[in-house]
Amino acid sequence: MSESSVFTHKCPNCGGPLLFDPKLQKFHCEYCGSSFTEQEVSTFEEQNKATFTDDTFTDSSVSSMEVSNPSNLSADQPQDTSHSLEEVGLFLCPSCGAELVTEATTASTWCYYCHNPVVLTERLSGKFLPEKVLPFQIEHKEAEERFLEWVGKKKFVPKAFFDKKQIQKLTGVYFPYWAVDAKLTGDLTAQATNLRVWIVGDTEYTEHSQYAIRRAGSTAFKDLVKNALQKNLTDKMVGAVQPFDMSAAVPFKNQYLSGFMTEKRDIEFQEMKNEVEKEFRQYADGLMTATITGYSSVSGVQSRQQLTTLDEDYVLLPLWLVTYREPGKDKFYYYAMNGQTGKVAGVLPIDKTKLWLWALGLFIIILILGILVGYLVS
Repeated sequence: MSESSVFTHKCPNCGGPLLFDPKLQKFHCEYCGSSFTEQEVSTFEEQNKATFTDDTFTDSSVSSMEVSNPSNLSADQPQDTSHSLEEVGLFLCPSCGAELVTEATTASTWCYYCHNPVVLTERLSGKFLPEKVLPFQIEHKEAEERFLEWVGKKKFVPKAFFDKKQIQKLTGVYFPYWAVDAKLTGDLTAQATNLRVWIVGDTEYTEHSQYAIRRAGSTAFKDLVKNALQKNLTDKMVGAVQPFDMSAAVPFKNQYLSGFMTEKRDIEFQEMKNEVEKEFRQYADGLMTATITGYSSVSGVQSRQQLTTLDEDYVLLPLWLVTYREPGKDKFYYYAMNGQTGKVAGVLPIDKTKLWLWALGLFIIILILGILVGYLVS
């Protein structure tokens, strides 16, 4: 591991930690109030590369710990290489020297002691270097407000869920995804029938017309987003908060991670390639079939789609997350907010007391109305 594998982006003016500001789309120093563009930060760090390396705790170059032998096998015993992935990492904070213990997929985090943002650059390098990142556009304060607005529309949410401390647990996380583009060529054949009935005088005429249908053409798809993290509990919710405007994605720079959590991928594209290809063929089939209109009936549809191009990009997408634990229980609720659009998804807990009181009140109203109607009728 290189000496710069644990890195905190520093302010060019005062040396304080830089945080990415979604509102300004710049990098902000909370100490001196300065703001910088990505180009300004990159230029400064390139010009002062030697200084940053000298200021870094050099022990960080040997402070990673890989658990590649979980069965405690001796060195000369055969090992199961399927478990040779890094499972835990031990690093030193470049600002205060405190030990940071991370999971294998964590690529940026915060120091628990000095609270400075830390980027573990080695975990986003080589084959794990993302091609693109979609920067956050919803800042923490706005995320809180939108989340509270969403919760406020629900009638039976527990009061504790509105606790400001609970909402402040919102965490900005970059999650890894594969964004896939594809082009296909194909053809389709089918049989169709048209039925026409008309009457002349006392005679009814029926005409059956048979058609042989053929379609041929090409289709193109862009940015099919697929989850690249096995432990991603928010996978279903991410589908609910899509779409992301991938045109706003930029070439990856780890500066954008400063101030946010980041997970690196642990699902390779080859593992899902067959399923992705099948999905594209189904989409192309559907589009071609949708062109068959104006017939009484269609049968014998046969479609053949051939992939001509398949391109995948490893991208990081922004999500605001909050977890709620039901008091006195080990039941957790997870919520995701699109860090670009603010769209929220999740299943809210229900306060059963509120629900029963509402049901009881409704029952009493119906009962009173029944009594009044009966009295008026009598």
